[in-house]
Amino acid sequence: MNILTMSQTLFYLIEQQTDSEKAVTYLRQQTDAFHANPQVATFYRVFTALPRFVGKQTVSVPSDITFALERVRPGFTVADWTLDRLARVWWLLQLPADDEIAYVKTISQLFKAGELNELVALYSALPVLSFPEAWKFQATEGIRNNIADVQSAIMLHNPYPADYFDESAWNQMILKAFFTDKDVTQITGLNERKNARLAQTLTDYTAERRAAGRTLPAHIEELM
Repeated sequence: MNILTMSQTLFYLIEQQTDSEKAVTYLRQQTDAFHANPQVATFYRVFTALPRFVGKQTVSVPSDITFALERVRPGFTVADWTLDRLARVWWLLQLPADDEIAYVKTISQLFKAGELNELVALYSALPVLSFPEAWKFQATEGIRNNIADVQSAIMLHNPYPADYFDESAWNQMILKAFFTDKDVTQITGLNERKNARLAQTLTDYTAERRAAGRTLPAHIEELM
């Protein structure tokens, strides 16, 4: 993926939002300051402060931007995002990626310290972060937690799991999606990553539910 093209596309989308002048001015100022003096403390401060300066309105995504994002990163979408979520993902792309160890360490600290909305943005950014292989453990940990919005950010409309999870991690995610009543039709790669082990696990799960007199989750039989 071309990081620069993705960054430019996301910033253009921010510019197109209604009453975005304040947000655009702030983002440009902070980017110039960070590039002039790339301190990690500054990077963290801006990431945390963004909602106060850009707002939390839902983003309107024109069809041409949807198409452009798909071309840069297949499967990546920002539909139904809020502006602060979008701006945070864009800001993550401003972090230099010339040193993998420093890059991964810097973003990992955000995962460790993040509050809910920060975590949603971080997990939403997985498909566009540099060194994608480095985030597999972080992604599986996010699925294991019990924060619904975080789970949704990873599971739904996110191409990262389909692209980078091994079969075991993928199957665990699908099962967790059914456990937590997610709309599995929104999982990217759902049909493409069908496999025999998943089918058997879901067959056993449905048998248990039927034996207990419980209804089956929607679409589960399509994966068996």
